[in-house]
Amino acid sequence: MKDWLQRRLPDPGSLLKHRALRGVAHLLREPRLWVLNRHSVAGAFALGFFILYLPPFGQPFYAAFGAVKLRVNLPIAFSLVWLSNPLTIPPMFYFAYLVGSLLLLRPILPFEFSFWLDWHNWLGILGPVLLGSLVCATLGALVAYWTVQGLWRWNLVRRLKARRQARYGRALSATSPPSSSRQT
Repeated sequence: MKDWLQRRLPDPGSLLKHRALRGVAHLLREPRLWVLNRHSVAGAFALGFFILYLPPFGQPFYAAFGAVKLRVNLPIAFSLVWLSNPLTIPPMFYFAYLVGSLLLLRPILPFEFSFWLDWHNWLGILGPVLLGSLVCATLGALVAYWTVQGLWRWNLVRRLKARRQARYGRALSATSPPSSSRQT
């Protein structure tokens, strides 16, 4: 998993040399922002999935700021917020509206584009959408964190078992007597 991620993530040295990052490059030199370990990657997934459900204004900047403050993997947190895009935002925020309406015990309005595109109607649904977004963001972050932790641990255990089998499996089979039947 770590090797797969390292092949796909950008090189920190080349990113820090980019002229658009000159003003903040000193903040991005922290090695923990670029390391790939279980805690850093799980924290980046949690941060990315939390910010994913926030209103879609400035999400990449919130992810970068949160990664710097929390010292989690910056490229992963930054890239995860792009899961919310113009195609995924309507169903995500309608689901958040459903969750918020259920929690606030409000009647649920059907999904009609004309209603949802008219900004005059937004004040009536803003409370349920914001509450639902906060709940979905928190649950998404928890699920993402524990899923990455579990997958990382499962992969580690699997690799350790394979290494142990490769090391001791051949040695044990070479020293043990053949399993042929004994003649008496």
